[in-house]
Amino acid sequence: MGRAALRAVVLGAALGVGIKLFAADILRVSGNSMEPAIREGSRIIVNKLSYGFSLPFSSELLIQWAAPQRGDVVIYIYGSKTVVKRCVAAGGDGLAFSPGPSPESAYAVSVNGRTFPLTEGQYQRFKHTPAVPRGFIFAVGDNEADSVDSRQYGFVSVRNILGKVVCK
Repeated sequence: MGRAALRAVVLGAALGVGIKLFAADILRVSGNSMEPAIREGSRIIVNKLSYGFSLPFSSELLIQWAAPQRGDVVIYIYGSKTVVKRCVAAGGDGLAFSPGPSPESAYAVSVNGRTFPLTEGQYQRFKHTPAVPRGFIFAVGDNEADSVDSRQYGFVSVRNILGKVVCK
């Protein structure tokens, strides 16, 4: 292999690593919390620059230039896992609480025209919160019945959102 070919290989590898670390990533989804929109085992492409710039292997944005909008499918770290959920409400969006829609759920929260069931513990946690705090989102999996999301662990800081799913 000649010098030019070796340089091309090294430059290509460095460019590929740079893109994966800083700009975009391809991830495989495990779990069914986003079904039917994203099925278990599917591959998704994530734009890591949608909302800001984060250092590699960090779970927080270093520089932020945009915020997730309602309907965006985002990734963030929860515990030690990368999580994929839909932003159903952004900072300032109101929350309305009521008796639940079915016997299985005694309570519910309505956000931007959608109603999500809550357990009594979840209701107790959120009932005094009239709106999503600024700088946070309320994230829920599309498969609401089988999703661990903001209803369990609370609002997600926009600074912890690592990217937006752009292709599923």
